[in-house]
Amino acid sequence: MLLKIYENNPNYHDVNKVADVINDGGIVIIPTDTLYAFVCSMEFKKSVEAIARLKGFSLKQAKYSMLCSSLSQVSEYVRPMDRDTFAILKQCLPGPFTFVMDASNEVPRNYLNTNKTIGIRVPANPICNAIIEAVGKPLISTSVRTLDKERETEYVTDPELIHELFAKHVNLVVDGGVGEDEPSTVVDCSGGNMEIIRQGKGELDI
Repeated sequence: MLLKIYENNPNYHDVNKVADVINDGGIVIIPTDTLYAFVCSMEFKKSVEAIARLKGFSLKQAKYSMLCSSLSQVSEYVRPMDRDTFAILKQCLPGPFTFVMDASNEVPRNYLNTNKTIGIRVPANPICNAIIEAVGKPLISTSVRTLDKERETEYVTDPELIHELFAKHVNLVVDGGVGEDEPSTVVDCSGGNMEIIRQGKGELDI
């Protein structure tokens, strides 16, 4: 199913439809401020495993981010951060960044790497944030990618083509307009350090 939601004025009846699918264990593709993303509830391990298979990974190999609606929500799922780290996050979020943080005990172990960290995002996209708020909890997320490198750009930016490719594998695709073709900038903030480990859409001087 392809559901159109307008970024400038998300219809909250439709947003709640998406939230209901997610809260029932469904897998949804939604827009962010970078790439479109597979998302599901952290409450359903089978859904997270299914997303991993769509990316061609096992659950342990897959790299997930947690989509949050606000910095306040982020603070519930990461360990207390120092003043400088908080200032950077406050400056950059919402925005096209993934911050790798030391996870708190609120994050299920299935989504942590061996360093017990989790990537967190607060996308600057009204549709995405409205869905997170309607679900009531952060979403487990990973970007939409294809194995067709020649046509990857159009198949990760055009929601109709995304639906064509993944309709049989997900419960719902949200059409939020043509998406970006550049991923987020990834910043590792774990262990008290700060290092850009992937330069993407977001610009940050550290």
